[in-house]
Amino acid sequence: MVDVAGFSLSEAERTRLSHPLVGGVILFRRNFQNIEQLKALTAEIRSLRNPALLIAVDHEGGRVQRFLEGFTRLPPMSVLGELWQQDEAAARAAAEDVGVVLAAELRACGIDLSFTPVLDLDWGRCAVIGNRAFHRDPQIVSELALALQRGLQQGGMSTCGKHFPGHGFVAGDSHFVMPQDDRTLSELEADDLLPFARLAAAGMGSVMPAHVVYPAVDSRPAGFSPVWLQDILRGQLGFDGVIFSDDLGMEGAAGAGSFVERAAAALAAGCDMVLVCNQPARADEVLAGLQLPAQPRLAERLQRMAGAGEVDSWQQVIRSPDFAARQQRVMALGMPQNVLQGPAVGEAS
Repeated sequence: MVDVAGFSLSEAERTRLSHPLVGGVILFRRNFQNIEQLKALTAEIRSLRNPALLIAVDHEGGRVQRFLEGFTRLPPMSVLGELWQQDEAAARAAAEDVGVVLAAELRACGIDLSFTPVLDLDWGRCAVIGNRAFHRDPQIVSELALALQRGLQQGGMSTCGKHFPGHGFVAGDSHFVMPQDDRTLSELEADDLLPFARLAAAGMGSVMPAHVVYPAVDSRPAGFSPVWLQDILRGQLGFDGVIFSDDLGMEGAAGAGSFVERAAAALAAGCDMVLVCNQPARADEVLAGLQLPAQPRLAERLQRMAGAGEVDSWQQVIRSPDFAARQQRVMALGMPQNVLQGPAVGEAS
């Protein structure tokens, strides 16, 4: 999965996206001018290939919402966790509303997938996660994430739980450092792994592993570890969806070597698709140098990540009275002032 620079495709980007090893495109805030431009961009991307490329975005809510004007402003997930403390039924309903609104507005613009929900626990020590997490309690995180997943599915979109097996306990930001979590596997199983297990059992579509080292389990970061991805995620948790790497340009991936070596290591560990963001020259290096391992079920898995329904149908949905009522309920959840003013986190997260 690669990115593009602006509001439309350059000839170099059209050539890159036509490469047989490219399976998807991730969009960022720099790719959004307005809704009509975004629809034209996704249609242009989709016209290049058959089957079409997967189009994804980090659009969680709070400080990680790439598209703003014309989209409903989504709260950070911690708002739902706070609501849970007051009224569990209302929090579930609100999470489902958020999921429907998030997904349907993106589907109406031709986007297949948002990399959400964040399943990390808010241990109060990781600024890059912070209020992107629902709560500290894994049971509450699970319940709210399941409700969000139901909403996303109603909005024509699958899910991506991140950052497996949990990024919330470490202080470091893996965009810039290599964080290390020294807890044992049993400690992780008692807390951070629980939401991933619950969502996997409920049909979660995909997972993004963390660029975090858990040395009590494996010396390699989770996204490069067959222990985490094959033995634990697929074996113990029975997960059968897509595994996306986090951005290979992040500092947490640098220990795996060159970009070609990083991509090869992630795929060998069990990732189905690797992300190379914001560095087109490095993406071209990977495309030129990568020998793709045999992945007999890859096409089937990736096909499940395609958005459901036609763009025109979703455009009709978001103009309906029922959808307008959902939007009003989501907007009534409120937006903390520090979220409105604060910067977005790193471009692939």
